[in-house]
Amino acid sequence: MAKDYAGRGRPARKPARGRRKAPAKKPFPWPMALVVVAMVCFFGYLLLTIQGASDRAGDTDAQPPVSQPEPATKPKPKKEEAPLPEKPEEDWQYIDVLPNSEVEVEVPEQETSGPYLMQCGSFRSEDQANSMRATIAFQGLESQVRRSEGSKGVWYRVVLGPYERKRLAEKDRHTLQRGGINTCQIWLWN
Repeated sequence: MAKDYAGRGRPARKPARGRRKAPAKKPFPWPMALVVVAMVCFFGYLLLTIQGASDRAGDTDAQPPVSQPEPATKPKPKKEEAPLPEKPEEDWQYIDVLPNSEVEVEVPEQETSGPYLMQCGSFRSEDQANSMRATIAFQGLESQVRRSEGSKGVWYRVVLGPYERKRLAEKDRHTLQRGGINTCQIWLWN
C-alpha cells in the first residue's frame, strides 16, 4: 500500500512542558556610572579653565598700557639723495655669434658586423616547426622553417631574418614576447 503524504497534514504541536524562566535582571552598574559622571565633570571644569585663561589673556591685549604722549617735534628734513644711475644697456653677444658658428661633433662609425638572424625554435619534427611558424605568423611576422643536418640528426629550425641591424631584430623579438613566444635568440647570420 502506498502512503499519501500530501493528505496527511501537519502533525499537532506538543504542549510545552514547562514555562521558560525569564532571564535574570542584572543590577545597574553604579561604579561605572560614577566614573563616567566624574569624567564628564572633570572635562567640563577643564574647558571652563581654558576659556577663562583665554578671556584673561584677551583682556590684557585689548587694553594697551597707558603712556604719556610724546611732545610733538618737527620732522627732520630729508637729505637729498643722489639720483640712481641710468640702467646700463645689456650687450648680448650670443645673438650675433650663434647664427654664424658651426658645431663639429665627431661621431664614431658603428661597426656593421653583418646581418642578424633570429631563431625561435629547433624541433625534431617538421610539424612542430610549422606549428611554431603559424604562431609567429599570427603575430604579423614572417618566418621560415629550415632543415639542418648535424651530428645528432635532422633538426627543423624556425628562423626570422635577415636583419640589417640588431635593433630591428630586438623589436621583432619583443613583439613575439608579447605574443607568448619567449624562446627567440638573436645571432649573427652565418
